[in-house]
Amino acid sequence: MTDLHSALQRYLSMRKGFGFKYQHQTRRLTDFVAFMDKHKATTITTKLAMEWATLPPGRHASWALRLTDVRGFARHIASFDPKTEVPPVGLLPSLKRAKPYVYTDEEVSALLAAALSLPPAGALRRWTYHCLFGLIAVTGMRLSEAIGLECDDVDLDAGVLTIRLTKFGKSRLVPLHPTTSTALRVYAQRRDTHLPTHRTPHFFVAERGGPLLHQYVHRVFWRLSREIGLRRPGDHAGPRVHDFRHRFAICTLLGWYREGIDVEKQLPSLSTYLGHTCVRDTYWYLSAFPELMQESARRLDQRWETQP
Repeated sequence: MTDLHSALQRYLSMRKGFGFKYQHQTRRLTDFVAFMDKHKATTITTKLAMEWATLPPGRHASWALRLTDVRGFARHIASFDPKTEVPPVGLLPSLKRAKPYVYTDEEVSALLAAALSLPPAGALRRWTYHCLFGLIAVTGMRLSEAIGLECDDVDLDAGVLTIRLTKFGKSRLVPLHPTTSTALRVYAQRRDTHLPTHRTPHFFVAERGGPLLHQYVHRVFWRLSREIGLRRPGDHAGPRVHDFRHRFAICTLLGWYREGIDVEKQLPSLSTYLGHTCVRDTYWYLSAFPELMQESARRLDQRWETQP
């Protein structure tokens, strides 16, 4: 018999010790253990795992993702409790990764211009969103990384950002183009003029100097997207802030292909720059976008043509 509560705490401690934040998984697995308690079950079985994973809608994860969480937990328990069943792979349809929207240069420019028109006139808010979305577009940073920047993380003289404790608990340096450093320097001056008596640790701030919140950033983005025609009124799906990150990766890879750079050798550099923990996450772009596949095929054809 296994005490699932104690086992879960050990499992979560182990995973977090490896550098994973494991926030959503913690919530889901805690819910799963509560489900097991309700059924007076002390041993994980495939039947119970499937029953929990396929509970009615209203939960914030797909069935496949929920079952994946239990599978990892069950593998851990099975190492010391042989009665534990590890749900096999393939019981539920695999989770399909949504294809990102690839912004054109004109759409990015239109969005940034629309940000400068945000009311009220003269407020810091419009400059905050103009620079925030612009920074994400030209660096491929995650939204959480951009709004989490503190003033001490932004070295505009050296042109380098320090991204601390990112999605996978790692830190990295992100170099900036001189034009980006200039734009951020102007923003910092505007921010400090707007808040002369309120020094904040946050680089990007709300109107009164507090940190930017995800939900408000998304609301502003949706509003701007509708204004420039990227979304129709009432749309619940469409281009996302996160798609700026995908655009950066795709444009970088396309540029390398067209310049004749060895993409295979450069992929680890791009992976590090983006903060991916594994190069295969960066490889995904090569298979997910037809234009990249076409460039890859074109280069292969050129190699064959030069063969004697």
